[in-house]
Amino acid sequence: MSQSIQFNQEKKINANLADGTTALWKKGLFDTFSGVNNVKVHYAKFLQEQIAAPTIVIVPGRCEAYLKYQELIFDLYQQGYNIFIIDHRGQGLSERLLTNLNKGYVNKFQHYVDDFQYFIENIVGHSSTTKPYILAHSMGGAIATRFMQDCPNAVKAAVLSSPMFGFNSGLLPKSLAEALVAAKLAVNSIISNTPWYFFGQKDYYPVNFTNNKLTHCPLRYQHFVNVYKQNKSIQLGGVTSHWLAQGIAAQKEIFAKIPQLRTPILLLQAGSDIVVCQQAQVDFCQKLHTIQPQSCPSGVPIVFEGAYHELFFEVDEQRDEAIKQSITWFKQHK
Repeated sequence: MSQSIQFNQEKKINANLADGTTALWKKGLFDTFSGVNNVKVHYAKFLQEQIAAPTIVIVPGRCEAYLKYQELIFDLYQQGYNIFIIDHRGQGLSERLLTNLNKGYVNKFQHYVDDFQYFIENIVGHSSTTKPYILAHSMGGAIATRFMQDCPNAVKAAVLSSPMFGFNSGLLPKSLAEALVAAKLAVNSIISNTPWYFFGQKDYYPVNFTNNKLTHCPLRYQHFVNVYKQNKSIQLGGVTSHWLAQGIAAQKEIFAKIPQLRTPILLLQAGSDIVVCQQAQVDFCQKLHTIQPQSCPSGVPIVFEGAYHELFFEVDEQRDEAIKQSITWFKQHK
């Protein structure tokens, strides 16, 4: 069977995605646990009948929900993996942290990491006989990396897709952008106890496909827009200044603690990504590979030329290759 038809294809995308996706979803187990400060965190798991099946933990990005990942869950499950996926605090089906449910907010970035550690140790660990693999996207890549720094022996191998190791500040120099975030946060804290949106951020609204910077695939884009339309409880708007400040601090901590990483890591970079900073990904790979040669082969990311931010929702050619690269990496680290 050729790689081009091994995974679900765009032409099969409809209300139920791939044949069998709905049936798999009915087999899923959906539950919650109490995260830091008793915040209710939702998750889903899909277990193989084979007891010793390997496990992949999917770590979504900011504002994502596991409901968005049905197609990828189906494809990975068909490859023989147990699948676990978490909705981070403050997004998806998990408990929101502010009165305005639309605002992207977290009290401390470390709370994402601590929630994830509990998830791995107490949920994934109780259902899997071996260490899991991690497949993380964007903000999920930052969370997973911080977790692997805190718990260097917990994971067999990891793939980071478009990881949030730096923000794309556009024409603004990084230092000026960070100063702007700090200034807005300082004014906010003086005037109000309610976290404000950062400049240009607002409540949830769907973006037309022609203006989106996430994927070139109109069918996949429309499908996940429909998922958010049909499930209003998972809608999330822009980010607060506080969230940005916490994200910047976490990114600095990631680079400061690169020597603590022991897990073999592969980094997939979207060539036309304007959501996160590509140079930060390159810097990460170079520094990590120098210390741990088994990670980031040749010291560089795997680049998907022309791809937008969300590789696992891209057009078939790029998406298929991203999944293939991920599975190949996992199989190399049994």
